[in-house]
Amino acid sequence: MSKALSIKQLLLLAFLLAGLLPAMLVSFLSFSQASNALRKEILRDLQTSGATVATDVDRVMFERLQNVHSWSQLALMQEVLIGDVDKRLSVFLSESQKSYHQEYRALHVLDLQYHTIASSRAAQIGRTLSRPPFWFSVSVGGRQLQLSKITQNILMMTQTIQDSSTQQPIGYLVAEFNWSIVTKLLNDAVNQQAAAALLDDQNQVLAASVHWSEKRHSLHVSNAVQGKVGLPGWHVHIERARSVAVAPVHRLAYVFLALLAATLLFSLLLVRPIGRAIIQPLENLTRFVRGFHQHAQALPPKAGPPELQELAQAFEKLIQDLETSQDNLTRAAKLAVVGEMAAAMSHEVRTPLGILRSSADVLLREPKLSADGHEVLGFIISETERLNKLVSTLIDAARPRTPHFNPLDLTQLIYRVMALLQSQALAKKITMRFAQTEVMQVWADQDQMTQVLMNLLMNAIQILPAQGQIALRLERLNANMVLTVSDNGPGIQVGDQAQVFEPFFTQRAGGVGLGLAVVRQIVQSHRGEISYRNSEMGGAEFTIVLPTVQPASSNESEVK
Repeated sequence: MSKALSIKQLLLLAFLLAGLLPAMLVSFLSFSQASNALRKEILRDLQTSGATVATDVDRVMFERLQNVHSWSQLALMQEVLIGDVDKRLSVFLSESQKSYHQEYRALHVLDLQYHTIASSRAAQIGRTLSRPPFWFSVSVGGRQLQLSKITQNILMMTQTIQDSSTQQPIGYLVAEFNWSIVTKLLNDAVNQQAAAALLDDQNQVLAASVHWSEKRHSLHVSNAVQGKVGLPGWHVHIERARSVAVAPVHRLAYVFLALLAATLLFSLLLVRPIGRAIIQPLENLTRFVRGFHQHAQALPPKAGPPELQELAQAFEKLIQDLETSQDNLTRAAKLAVVGEMAAAMSHEVRTPLGILRSSADVLLREPKLSADGHEVLGFIISETERLNKLVSTLIDAARPRTPHFNPLDLTQLIYRVMALLQSQALAKKITMRFAQTEVMQVWADQDQMTQVLMNLLMNAIQILPAQGQIALRLERLNANMVLTVSDNGPGIQVGDQAQVFEPFFTQRAGGVGLGLAVVRQIVQSHRGEISYRNSEMGGAEFTIVLPTVQPASSNESEVK
């Protein structure tokens, strides 16, 4: 069996953990948060750069294609029909190429057999132009403009020249676009720590910056080239090496490691004096607790940290509470015995009460009984009834009967109890309202549920003034049945609502205060709940929640 660690060893371990774990956790969280924040910022920057490059590529391509389309429709292009004998077309192409500086490597006008009729490059005139394979075509100004495969950093753009009168093809205008312009756009968009490339729909590289590599990095974004030109699937891909991007965070991690080592050393230096300051008061507290266990008059320690002083006071208070609890348990045991004796005596009291009631009934049949005798016998009968009810309530409160569960129609039971109490309600002109006709079944003991309804309605009738109102409502709520009994009487004050179901609590003069306690016992024995609140009518409102039962076909007629 391993030996338990001492408090000194535990304190050393605790200080090490307290010094290391938070520092490690803070370092990890700081590194993670800084890395994530830096990554998001880099991606946002790459996204912005990629969108800018994609826009620039679309703009450059649109302008160059628009130039070729516009030039092909000039009247000067009709010189193709006469072979550009006056060289006006060649001069125009040369001047146009120079005006755009490095945008175009050369401009050519060809006949239908691809012989060069005019060109900005004089040596090309009269020769057959060798064009790269067809790539794709785009629509510019309602006409198709063909693009060839990029060869030797040149993108050829070809537009058909039409006869102005017959609209038939008479030649071609070919522009050799300097593809290095696109490469320059990519280089200008990124620095030495990032790389960019223009890709087609097959992810083939069309142009790339200086530091571009086929190896994919974790930090990358892609922006589609969308806009005025329908370039098929072109997109700009920009990426950055994560190791280079998070280098500042790595340097921050080294700083945190240094702080972690310093924290560990500082914790080792502090553990001994702090441990001594804690252990000594703990030993004093141990002696105090041991002294109480041995019935010695030990005093709680007064020195030590505030927490240990509070612990000592808590022990002292705990000792006092234990002594008080012992007294309360003794008192409760005595009260339980008294309750059982009261229940037994209640059974014995019923017999003489019955004799008194029977004797009074016999005397009432005497023909020569005086008026005073009638009055006295009336007092005897009413008081014996009151005492009998009190005895019954005491018996129910002392020894509640276990309910016998059967399917019970609450709707029918409520109407039956209302009929039993109708005469008492009419005597005070009290209106009882219940408008439920649907069969509502629960698992319940009919006699006990009758007692619950009788107690609630009798309490309301007795406490309501003349012309009061009692409302009953019964409804289903999920798998429960909810019965609400409310009135417009005085209700119960907020300060007394917490003890409304406690034994011997009553607001009615002459009441015992056991009726609602018995009601709660019955409801709880039926696996239900009862609660109180002030009703919207201004008086009291009791809500009973009972579990429902599915009606069975075998006893449906019996239930009805």
